[in-house]
Amino acid sequence: MVKAIVAGAGGRMGGRIIHVINSTQGIELAGAFERPDSDAVGKDAGAVAGTGDLGVTVSDSLEKVIDSGDVVIDFTFHEATVKHAELAAQKGRAMVIGTTGFSSEEYARIEQLSERFPCVLAPNMSVGVNLLYKLLDTAARVLGDDYDVEIVEAHHRMKKDAPSGTALQLGRVVAAALGRDFDKVAVFERNGLIGERSRQEIGIQTVRAGDIVGEHTVLFGGIGERVEITHKASSRDTFAKGAVRAAVWIADKSAGLYNMQDVLGLS
Repeated sequence: MVKAIVAGAGGRMGGRIIHVINSTQGIELAGAFERPDSDAVGKDAGAVAGTGDLGVTVSDSLEKVIDSGDVVIDFTFHEATVKHAELAAQKGRAMVIGTTGFSSEEYARIEQLSERFPCVLAPNMSVGVNLLYKLLDTAARVLGDDYDVEIVEAHHRMKKDAPSGTALQLGRVVAAALGRDFDKVAVFERNGLIGERSRQEIGIQTVRAGDIVGEHTVLFGGIGERVEITHKASSRDTFAKGAVRAAVWIADKSAGLYNMQDVLGLS
C-alpha cells in the first residue's frame, strides 16, 4: 500500500486529490498539510475535502508529516514546491509535482535534487494531455515548416501564471519536432503594428476567465487548410487521477526526474 501525503490539502486541487486517493486501490492518505495560516490546519483532511473524516489531521508543515508517507503530491506554488522538494530529497521520499510557474533556476534546482529522490514533474497530469503531446509530435513532423503554429490556452480567472505550463510544454514539443529552439521562436504577445508573421515563430495566446478548468488548442495553419488539435478539461479530477496514478507508479522507482510520458509508458 502506497502512503501518500497531500500538499495544499485545503485547496481545490488538494481536495480533489484526497477524493481520488480515497477511491483508489493500492494507495491511502497518510498525511496532509497546508500553510500555517490556512483555516484547514487542525481539521480532518477528509472533512476539509468533503469526503468525510479519514482520521488524518491537516498539519501546518511538511516537516511534521513527511515521515508518515512514501510519496508527496504537490500542486501548490513554485517557491513552496522547491522547498518541499529539498526536504523530500533530504528524507529520500518520492514526489509527484504538478505545480507550474517555475523559473529556470527553480526547475534546475529540482532537477539537481532529483539525483537524490524519485520525482515525477509534469505541468499537466491529465492522461489526455499527455497523449496530445504524442499526437502533436507526429502532426508537426508531417506538416513541417509549411504550416504556421499557434497555441491558445484558457484557464480560470484565479490562475496565477501565464502562459500555462501545459501551453509551454505543447510549444516545446512542437518546436522539438520541427527542429527549432523554443526559447528563440516563442511569441507571447502581439500588439500594434507588428509586421508580417515569421515562418519560424510559435505563438502562444492566453485567456483568463470565469471558472474554465483548462483548455488548450494547437493550430497548424497552412494555405487553404488548417489543422486544430484541442484538449478540454471539464473537471479537476482528470489532473487528480493522473497525479494519483503517478504516485503509485513512482513509489518504488529509483532516484531521478520522470514525467507523465514515463508514467504512461509513452516515452
